[in-house]
This record gives sequence, C-alpha cells and structure tokens, in this order.
Amino acid sequence: QVQLAESGGGLVQPGGSLRLSCAASGSIFGIDSMGWYRQAPGNQRELVARISMSGTNTYYANSVKGRFTISRDNTKNTVYLQMNSLKYGDTAVYICHATVSPNDYWGQGTLVTVSY
Repeated sequence: QVQLAESGGGLVQPGGSLRLSCAASGSIFGIDSMGWYRQAPGNQRELVARISMSGTNTYYANSVKGRFTISRDNTKNTVYLQMNSLKYGDTAVYICHATVSPNDYWGQGTLVTVSY
C-alpha cells in the first residue's frame, strides 16, 4: 500500500505562482513514476505532468508546457509541481498519482483557485 499526501494548494491571483508537494509513504519501493492530475467541476480528470522516479523523464500536458515544472526528491519520496504564470483555466483540484505496477494510487487532492 502507498499513501500520498498533497499540500500547497490555495488561492492565487492570475500570473502568480504556487508549488504543490506530494509525499509518498508506505510501500514505496516499487514506485515507477509519480505525477499530477487535475479535475475541474464538470470536467474529466486530466494528466498535467508526470516524472519517472528512476530517471529524469518527464511529461507535460500541452496546456502547461513552459509554465509548470515537475521535479522529484527520491530521498524524501516527494514530487513537486512548480506552477508559474497561473491562469483562470488552471483552477482545479490537483491530485497526486503514483504508479506501482500493476497498481495505481491516488491522493486526496488539493484545491488550486486562480482568481482576484
């Protein structure tokens, strides 16, 4: 079993920045990759960014390329999502995800609201 604990969400003005953190605990030996999904009201859950825990391979959704950066600290079993130049469309619940083949684990989500 793997538990994922997110933090860092909140209210930010357009153009501002936030950094999300996701700390994994439990049976973390077999984690292949970690990432961030987001879900806004009425929308499907979408993959925002993902990073391999065994290397530096990353993936970003086209909508966040150049603005968001995903990083990892394996010694802390933690993944970060640095979000810059935030837009209204970035408002969503951001959910941490971990792949532990053949299983998937999900965090509880942290709310990011972009508004004046």
